[in-house]
This record gives sequence, structure tokens and C-alpha cells, in this order.
Amino acid sequence: MLGEMISQAQGQITSMRVLPSEGSGLCIESSFQATGSLLGKDVTEVGTYVASLTPAGVFHGEGQGMFTTRDGEIITWTGQGVGKPKGSGQAASWRGALYLQTQAQRLAQLNSMALVFEYEVDESGKVQGKLWEWK
Repeated sequence: MLGEMISQAQGQITSMRVLPSEGSGLCIESSFQATGSLLGKDVTEVGTYVASLTPAGVFHGEGQGMFTTRDGEIITWTGQGVGKPKGSGQAASWRGALYLQTQAQRLAQLNSMALVFEYEVDESGKVQGKLWEWK
């Protein structure tokens, strides 16, 4: 069951590169930077994911990154998802799961949460993401 939305952010893909294929088609590495909120705190987020294009025409992606609060608290994340290309350019719609880790006592509840995400990328590389707790 989905719980409440705990994060919302928007930003921009900052770099992309094509990686050597591992036999399953095209692989693209993308990095992004975003700003938003996490549990009501203002955060900056950076992340990188690698997406492989499957024979079915969808992407399978894996990534890692971190949120930083204005107070200097750091929350790292790892995740996986499926992306459906839409339109042209970088446009895709992603769905998947993230797992967060932090040593910040005020945010320790994140260490035991499974989160699901929606992540939208438009043709110019602008990104919007939302996270919900998966209860």
C-alpha cells in the first residue's frame, strides 16, 4: 500500500554518455541535479543512473545518488526502475523503487523505508520526481 508522498523535486539532466553495450542493447549513463523537499526539509539532490534499452523497447535502469539538506545532512540512495520512452530526445517516464540510508538522527526513519518513485524527463532533459513510502 502506498503511504504519503515524502519527496518532490525538479531539476535538469547535467550529462549523458553512451556506454559500451553488454550484449543487451544500448546503455546510457545520465546524471542529474535537482532541488525540492524530503520529509518537509529543503534538499538538493544529485544522482547518476545507467539505463539499458531492452528488446521490448523499454529501459531498465539502476542508479545511486544523494540528497543534502540545508543543515548539511546527507541521505544516500540506490534504486532500480523501468523507463518508457515518450516523444523524442531524452523524454521518458520512469517508475521504480529507492532505498535510502542516512546517519542523520532526525531522518533515521528513512533507513527502514522502501520508497516508490515517479520520475518524468522531458525532451530537453528537465526532470521531475516524486517519492512515496511503500507501506
